[in-house]
Amino acid sequence: MNFDLTEEQQQICDAIERVCAPFDADYWLRKDSEGGFPDDFHRALADAGWLGIAMPEAYGGAGLGITEAALMMQTISATGAGLSGASAVHMNIFGLHPVVVFGTEEQKQRWLPPLIAGKDKACFAVTEPNTGLNTLKLKTRAVRDGDHYVVSGQKVWISTAQVANKILLLARTTPIEEARGTQGLSLFYTDLDRTRIQVREIEKMGRKCVDSNEVFIDELRIPVSDRIGEEGAGFEYILHGMNPERILIASEAVGLGRAALQRAATYANERVVFDRPIGKNQGIQHPLARSWIELEAANLLVLKAASRYDAKSNCAADANAAKYFAGEACFNACQNAILTHGGMGFAKEYHVERYMREAWIPRLAPVSPQLILCFIAEKALGLPKSY
Repeated sequence: MNFDLTEEQQQICDAIERVCAPFDADYWLRKDSEGGFPDDFHRALADAGWLGIAMPEAYGGAGLGITEAALMMQTISATGAGLSGASAVHMNIFGLHPVVVFGTEEQKQRWLPPLIAGKDKACFAVTEPNTGLNTLKLKTRAVRDGDHYVVSGQKVWISTAQVANKILLLARTTPIEEARGTQGLSLFYTDLDRTRIQVREIEKMGRKCVDSNEVFIDELRIPVSDRIGEEGAGFEYILHGMNPERILIASEAVGLGRAALQRAATYANERVVFDRPIGKNQGIQHPLARSWIELEAANLLVLKAASRYDAKSNCAADANAAKYFAGEACFNACQNAILTHGGMGFAKEYHVERYMREAWIPRLAPVSPQLILCFIAEKALGLPKSY
């Protein structure tokens, strides 16, 4: 069993590093302070042809797998861009997978090339304030009116809605009391009409340059031609994007942890106290060495989950395990980086405090660590369902 990257995969990582090189730690420090979407970074990746890494070649993509996409996202994060850089393009990689699988040829031709070229920016609107992860209880309503649907409702924690011109929207087409099983929700990809959609940014702890929002939808008219697949089957369609999303954010967490660990190791070699570098002290060495081990183990989980996904094997437990473990390993590495820096770790100019704030994201999103443990208990261990 060979754990080394293939030549092509290494070339992808090297190419991504070159694209990211002009966007150094100081760039991301400014974006963290000033906010504003990193359009120049997004454009650089689009111009280099990377936004469609996992999209079919027929529509301008590279036609590669989730393994290659995960390596790309990990590399972006590890350059010091962290979750700010990764989140700027995250939606491109997995978000429109339901279109690839279930969309008509006309829809693919209409929607995929502009997204891959960076002309369109999309947001993913599923979560609602009163339902959380209980997706089958979504209340946003889409009512058929001739050749349109009229949609009203509310969504929350919708990333990039400030800058997006398109929205992937899950809405209820069958009343809850009439819906059976997983049926009753429909998936749409349509224009984000700001005359009918109000977007309110949520001030948050980190990742200021990639906005998170509350979204209020008031009688948005969506053409039937913008519905993906069959009416009422939307929940099934979004499930196809959940495992890739977990794999990608896990890989991003590994990258962020590695960025923090590298800064900590560099500082420990350079910082001299009592006439010796602090990196000579085992009290400094051991936590960093432990974080290295944890991040390596997390990366193996990521690659296993990604390879199983690309092989069309059942990877749900693997993807969730990777997301859980990578989130914890990343958080520990960022915490150890701050502790290595001591008081300087609290200063923004050393960057690790930003990494620490961003390290909360892969722990909390897109699914909580507690629910992952419930899922693993049920699916991997055969224990009774608890949720």
